[in-house]
Amino acid sequence: MPEHQADPDQKWVILVHGGAKTIPPEQADAHRRGCLEALQAGRTVLELGGRAVDAVETAIRVLESDPTFNAGYGSVLTTDKQIEMDSGLMDGETLDVGAVAGIRGVTHPVSVARMLLPEERTLLQGDGARRFAQEHHAELCAPDALITEERLKEASDTVGCVALDVWGHLAAGTSTGGLDGQPPGRVGDSPLAGCGFYAEDGSGAVALSGDGERITRFMLSGRVMAAMNSGDPSVIMGTVATAMRERVGGEVGGVVIDGTGVPGWAHTSDHFAVAYETSSMHGPAMYLSKQEEQEAAHGAP
Repeated sequence: MPEHQADPDQKWVILVHGGAKTIPPEQADAHRRGCLEALQAGRTVLELGGRAVDAVETAIRVLESDPTFNAGYGSVLTTDKQIEMDSGLMDGETLDVGAVAGIRGVTHPVSVARMLLPEERTLLQGDGARRFAQEHHAELCAPDALITEERLKEASDTVGCVALDVWGHLAAGTSTGGLDGQPPGRVGDSPLAGCGFYAEDGSGAVALSGDGERITRFMLSGRVMAAMNSGDPSVIMGTVATAMRERVGGEVGGVVIDGTGVPGWAHTSDHFAVAYETSSMHGPAMYLSKQEEQEAAHGAP
């Protein structure tokens, strides 16, 4: 990850994550491949001069299509053996927010959240969210069509993305199937702006994954945003994550971009699959933990 300073030649930035959790060795390659595919999709949008909010939606759609991750296809089940998904998206230019909670029978929850951006209402849930999706011609499916016979994940998690475009605009987004075995109607931090995600031009963008109830209690994204631009964004993310664990418990991981375009990430979970790239890099970076990134930087085998 670049040192904490803005690169004058940098035009765009994107980071994607596959969730804060423990990744078994046999799932490592799938997480690397999935995050890199999502990164490539979002990066292409930015390279062509597209908006950050488009890049974030595009990247998350790839993660929602990959059963490796607990989002969209392959989401975990409630106690009623149903899939209820949450997603949130924020445009840092306008401060428009779109989010859905407990939505069923849609292929890409993040795209339904995107459709809500121009609306006055910022969050729809359950049947109302699906009705909105249907009225706005979102991709619908039978609720059972998203259930996979073998779910690769061992732990619940949330996927996310943050991006900065060539126009200087920021965006952040999340998507999740929630907690494995959660009660019907449970909503975590992922669709709540200021908890699971936030973006504002000139200030920064953040997308989180982890123990949703703890993140919500600590209003974690809001705290990260309040500290943004006061130092290295990776250090800021790590400091706030540690403060959450000490105050209310729980694990978390987050990807961030500060107001000057410097990217960062940190986590308190065992693993946090992250892929990132900037226009000034010579290619993408992909790591399953911050330790792995640090070892690579120091030339460890």
